Order: sequence, then C-alpha cells, then structure tokens
Amino acid sequence: MKNINGYFTLVFIAAMFAPSLCAENLMDQAELETEAKNIVKTFGGLLKPKLKHAIQSGGLEHAINVCAIEAPKIAKDLSNETGWSVKRVSLKPRNENTALPDTFERKVLEQFNKRQEESEQASAISYSETVDNKFRFMKAQGVEGLCLNCHGQSIQPDVKKALTKYYPTDTATGYSLGQIRGAFSLIKDK
Repeated sequence: MKNINGYFTLVFIAAMFAPSLCAENLMDQAELETEAKNIVKTFGGLLKPKLKHAIQSGGLEHAINVCAIEAPKIAKDLSNETGWSVKRVSLKPRNENTALPDTFERKVLEQFNKRQEESEQASAISYSETVDNKFRFMKAQGVEGLCLNCHGQSIQPDVKKALTKYYPTDTATGYSLGQIRGAFSLIKDK
C-alpha cells in the first residue's frame, strides 16, 4: 500500500507540473522561431545590398564572384555571432560543397515545394521542429527578380560562363519568379 501511495503522489506531482512544462516548452519554441526568423532577415539584409552594389559596379559576373565569397561568409559570421548553425540549402544546389541538404532538410524542401504547388507563397513558407535536442528551422527562399539573372530560365552567355567558373556542377537554374529556390536552414542545440 505504501508503494501505491508513493506512485500516486508521483503521478499527482507530474500532473501538476506537466501543463507549465508544456507551456514553457511552447514559449521556448516560439522564442527560438522568432530568433531564427530574425537571423534569416539579417542574412538577406546583408547579402542583397552587396549583390546590388556588385551588379552596379561590375555587372552580373562580379555579382557571381561576390555571391560565391560573401554568402558563405555571411552564413559563417552569423553562425559565430548567434550560436546557431546557419546555411542555405537547395534541392538544385549551385555549390555542391556547401548547399547539399541533409535528410531532414531534403524532406522539408520537398514539403515546401508541395505547399507552393497548393498556392502558398514562398515568402510565407517556413517550418520548425525540435529533433534530437536540436531546434531546426527552415525558411523558404523564393526567387526574386534580381535572382533571375543567374537562376532564371534565360541566362546570358557571359553569365553562364562566369557561373561555370565558380560552380562547375551548377544545377540552380531554370527558375521562374516566385518559385522556391531553396531554404535557409538553421539549427540550435537546446
């Protein structure tokens, strides 16, 4: 009888704290998601002006060079500054050394494509989940007008030549405006 009372006491205590633990976990999840969204916004806010300036100062070929160097640098700097792992991934990678998705990312990217096929806008598509004590966040990266110069269906020959120089196995072309080109992928240990 003594063991049964002890068991019920443990069950009662667990039941009392479970709602607060669940609410705390949801709040933690929401805070992590907000933090991840801000990092993605910062990434874009750092890269886009550099690309625009590169195009204005040296043309699209110069922008390819800037993107090849700056995008990975921005991801690395944000990772170091924030404690998150920050990268961009795609099912059609431009740079196979830095953009290959893992199994989780591949699954989410495929879900993003299905969501877009069902008329959801790329700018509104994201996903988060805690897996193995790691908070994972992905935000779809849609093709904007500026992107079409190097990722579109009709790429100028000089741009193709520059792309081949930096990315000999490039598959990140053939997109149209608004399509999902890939995603920002962030991971934080919990």
